[in-house]
Amino acid sequence: MAALLIALAACKDDQKSNLQPVKLDQRLSEIYSRTCMTCHTVPDSGAPQAHNLAAWAPRVKQGDDVLLDHMVNGFKGMPPLGQCFECNAEDLTTLMHFMAGPAPDKNEKEKGAS
Repeated sequence: MAALLIALAACKDDQKSNLQPVKLDQRLSEIYSRTCMTCHTVPDSGAPQAHNLAAWAPRVKQGDDVLLDHMVNGFKGMPPLGQCFECNAEDLTTLMHFMAGPAPDKNEKEKGAS
């Protein structure tokens, strides 16, 4: 599955308009809350902030293979595996796409509730 995600990402333009919000399932949402949020929602951490498209753009241009290598092995202040020791390559790639893409639309949830 990770190979499929990487192949699909390679086919896309680098334009922001192609970025779609990524929904996390319950397991990945819990992992995100427990590991990724520690740095990716704290500006002073130096990590690119979740859903900040401008901060993620130069990283996304490097491609999923490079970013996955950075996530697995650590890079600058990023600890190996982002402290997610139960994550596999597909999990890490999905979490990265979630953070690098636009935030899920809050209005969509509100529309469903009315």
